[in-house]
Amino acid sequence: MKFLWIPESHFNLANLFTFVNIAAGLMATYNITQNNFVFAIILAWIGGAFDIFDGKIARKYKLSNDFGIQLDSFADFLSFVLVPVFLIFQAVYATQLDGFTLFLASVTSIFYVISGLRRLIHFNLHADVGEVDKFFTGVPTPLGAILLWLVYLTNAYEFFSAFTVLVLMAVIAWSLNSTLKVPHP
Repeated sequence: MKFLWIPESHFNLANLFTFVNIAAGLMATYNITQNNFVFAIILAWIGGAFDIFDGKIARKYKLSNDFGIQLDSFADFLSFVLVPVFLIFQAVYATQLDGFTLFLASVTSIFYVISGLRRLIHFNLHADVGEVDKFFTGVPTPLGAILLWLVYLTNAYEFFSAFTVLVLMAVIAWSLNSTLKVPHP
């Protein structure tokens, strides 16, 4: 079990937490395809919890490495970009929109995915192993996902229309690569 504490190990403790995040994201995706939206959201939140702890464990036990940075961004892309966009598309757009507005929702969803991916790649290219800035420039993908979950809930409880969800998704997508300063927790 020594490999758990070796920074160079692809299966160190921090990376194992990231693998759980990935597994939760994959299971959430499957549940979305089965229209089990509540269970998918629970799995996504479990993935989010493991995302918080993987970074804390990596910093506390000095397990950070380039592999872990790449792995974490892959997990973030799955759990905090693809899963919430797929959920909103399946639960909101596909059931409440048609014609041109459904096409517009498709374009907006792709814009969000590309924005999230661009943000994560940019982060990876500028990340220093073991370093944490005081502020994020632009909304980080986990916060973007939380905002999308809130937007989804406003539609589920009939506060916002599907078109309003579409507009808010576009705004959140833009904010991922904006110059907004967001404090690092």
